[in-house]
Amino acid sequence: MHCQTLEPPVAFFFFASGILPALSQSASGEGTSGYETQETGRQSPGFRELPGTARGRARVQSPGRGRSKAHGPPGRRSRNYISREALGTEGAAGAAGKGRRARAGRAARGWRLRECSHFPARCSTTPGGRWAPAARWPSCWPAATPGPRSPRTSRTRSLLFFQLWMGSHPRGDAKILDDRISQKTLGQWIAENQDCLGSKVKDMFHGKLPFLFKVLSVETALSIQAHPNKELAEKLHLQAPEHYPDANHKPEMAVALTSFQGLCGFRPVEEILTFLTKVPEFQFLIGDKAATQLKQSMGGDSRSMASALQSCFSHLMKSEKKVVVEQLNLLVKRISQQVAAGNNMEDIYGELLLQLHQQYPGDIGCFAIYFLNLLTLKPGEAMFLEANVPHAYLKGDCVECMACSDNTVRAGLTPKFIDVPTLCEMLSYTPSKDRLFLPAQSQEDPYLSIYDPPVPDFTVMKMQVPGSVAEYKVLAVDSASILLVVQGRVTASTPTAQTPIPLQRGGVLFIGANEGVSLKLAMPGDLLLFRACCLL
Repeated sequence: MHCQTLEPPVAFFFFASGILPALSQSASGEGTSGYETQETGRQSPGFRELPGTARGRARVQSPGRGRSKAHGPPGRRSRNYISREALGTEGAAGAAGKGRRARAGRAARGWRLRECSHFPARCSTTPGGRWAPAARWPSCWPAATPGPRSPRTSRTRSLLFFQLWMGSHPRGDAKILDDRISQKTLGQWIAENQDCLGSKVKDMFHGKLPFLFKVLSVETALSIQAHPNKELAEKLHLQAPEHYPDANHKPEMAVALTSFQGLCGFRPVEEILTFLTKVPEFQFLIGDKAATQLKQSMGGDSRSMASALQSCFSHLMKSEKKVVVEQLNLLVKRISQQVAAGNNMEDIYGELLLQLHQQYPGDIGCFAIYFLNLLTLKPGEAMFLEANVPHAYLKGDCVECMACSDNTVRAGLTPKFIDVPTLCEMLSYTPSKDRLFLPAQSQEDPYLSIYDPPVPDFTVMKMQVPGSVAEYKVLAVDSASILLVVQGRVTASTPTAQTPIPLQRGGVLFIGANEGVSLKLAMPGDLLLFRACCLL
């Protein structure tokens, strides 16, 4: 998914021993959020007002003066470094992660990045006109406005964003504007200061930040899509680099910030067969032969079931456009008449079908709801999307983390380039009902939940700190990380920082490897943080 800007933004980054707060500003000086943004046409798409936050516009203040001591929350032992074992993860996700990666102990190395002065940076933009509107009304998370040092905010206060990027991907690499700094982008700075990544991360990922961190606010459904594994990504990149810009895989995880609805993975076959019976228009597009094959596969092995499921899905996705439009119109008419008569059509997801058809009239992707699991995540719940898993985000706000890649294979619910043959060939046709990814609770930090997927590229951490805690310590890990403030207001400090850094909702810190950060809560109310890093 590409990010574009409503106005050319200027992001201000402050480096101090591996810590980087971000404040974005438009070219005319008005502040926006500290990440790359997605332009979506005439509407002002973006974030809804998140629960538990004050209404109005958030501020990201410029760095302040003075220092604060790092003590950590009451009752916690002093510590400024944490390994994967010290996180003390428990539960299914943690156990799965332990089985997939070595848990060798790590010690704080004690080195510090070279001191850097304050300098501004500009987030890069991508060509315009490549995204349809993602929000229908501007009641989303507003752009962060600057603090007292940048008073011109009137125009920016109306800007709302669909997608915010945090990372060094070439399509969203932060541009450094301070002439005193030789590096022009964040990616270049990391390339010349690779120790900030951590020794193992630097070696495994060849001196590059391995993850991309995002926040999404979805009002109009995003495409039916999947992401290739590394082998296929390399092949697609060679064949069509204009559509597949990276030779890297793109496993990703979405953690809900609000109630979040999405499609993820194939349903159990018995559920699909039920829809074939209840939705004749769906059955018509699949065809009797493929439907019969799927029904007969119920008594066979997993391979025959996957083959039958692939046949059904491919028949649907490769249907002639004229026939798709005819059958979809018939289904929409039938559901609309039943709803008007007061009948409940939720057994065939009538309301969702009508919504998707309204957003994408005549699109084959509307029928995908009968193949894929429909999930509604509560805040804090997550879905992990490994390579070749079909999915679509339908509505809601989420934090998203992925391998540093922008490769997506699409086949519906989008005006973008679609590649139906590749999608149908690459997908994992393994039916499964349980698609929630559960976090593990840290034994070291009572406020820390860890989403540790079975890939080496990234780990997501959620820190939910009660307002009764005066100061909270973000423990060091042997990886560069990005910290996002979703709720609350803090002042960040580190033993090697020259000045403390005020942050609030929308604030971001880039934290170098083995660097601990103390957050002093600056206002009543709970604190909600998300952190992306790479734990090897």
